[in-house]
Order: sequence, then C-alpha cells, then structure tokens
Amino acid sequence: MDLTVSNLTIARGGVPVLAGLSFVLEPGRALILRGPNGIGKTTLLRTIAGLQPPVSGRISGAEDRIAYAAHADGIKPTLSVAENLRFWARVFGAGGIQPALEAFDLTTLAGRPAGSLSAGQKRRLGLARLLVTGRPVWVLDEPTVSLDTRAVGLFADAVRAHLAWGGSALIATHIDLGLEAEVLDVTPFKADLAPAAGADEFDEAFL
Repeated sequence: MDLTVSNLTIARGGVPVLAGLSFVLEPGRALILRGPNGIGKTTLLRTIAGLQPPVSGRISGAEDRIAYAAHADGIKPTLSVAENLRFWARVFGAGGIQPALEAFDLTTLAGRPAGSLSAGQKRRLGLARLLVTGRPVWVLDEPTVSLDTRAVGLFADAVRAHLAWGGSALIATHIDLGLEAEVLDVTPFKADLAPAAGADEFDEAFL
C-alpha cells in the first residue's frame, strides 16, 4: 500500500510551516526529505507519524503501518540491549531480536545496560528497534546523528534490506546515504507565517 500525502499544510506552535505538500511513497522505495534547518521537516514527519494533526490536507496509508524514529533514541537505560529489543518486539508483536542485533553490530553488547553505551551505540540500538516492529513504513528524522562512518553504512544496508523486502522509508537527512532514492526538497512549500486556523497553544508539545 502506498503512503499518500495530499495537499498537506502543517503547523508548528500554531504557525503554518509547510503548505500544499503532496507526494506518494510506494512500497520498495525511499524518499529523502531535504531543506534548511527549521523549515518543518521534523514537524512533517511527526504529522505523518500521527503525533500531531495537520492543519489541512490528507494522509492515507499510514494507519498502524509506521515505525517512527525521532531524534531521541527511545531506549530504556536500565534494561540491557537485548531486553530493550525484546520489549519493543513484544509491543509490536514481532519475532526474534537476533537479526536486529546482527544488522547493527550489537551482538557483543547484548547483555550490556543501555545506559552505559556510547552515544553512537545508543543510536544503533535505537535504530535496531525498527527491525523488530514489523512495520512496513519507516519514518526517520536525522537517523545518522552520532553514527560513525561504519555505522552509517550499517544503517544504509538495513534500509536497503527493508526496501528489498517491500518496505518503504521516508528519511529527513542532510547526508548522502548512498541509497537509490528520490529526493524531495520541501523549501518550495514553505508557508506564509500566519497563525493556523483553529491552532492552539498546546501544539508546541509536538515540536
């Protein structure tokens, strides 16, 4: 099933940031979002992931199909690496964790408390969660932050395998991942900076 975004307008803190945005992400494909800092890429990804409503427009094909990885790694520091992955596998009703450990070179760290990992290791663990969700659409916000060159390669390989399986990936990143992917520069969709109709002050909780 395609992920389809139609004439979408989104707001940050009650102020529109992107307007009139449309695209289709097909299974087996990756789409790279580009644009300057602050233009609204994170807000767009959070909207697509269902964490905040759009001002207007339509998103289809996202229901219970998205695995979202934000700037935070989303790990439990008191649990081991393996326990973190088992926790998320149970949440999503997925299978074993060994493929995720191997894909992100975490096997030798499986018994270590997540809180004792380096920043790059924590990021690899956070990304490994994607593999235990079973979700076909990956929505990723700057996924390579804190990763060294080798780890970026592991991540790119994981995305390629996901696409080959028939999944899709929507990625906001400023670096070249070496993927066969379309690129969408969101700059032309920058909205006029006027308060969104019906927006309230609590929108800032979703920034």
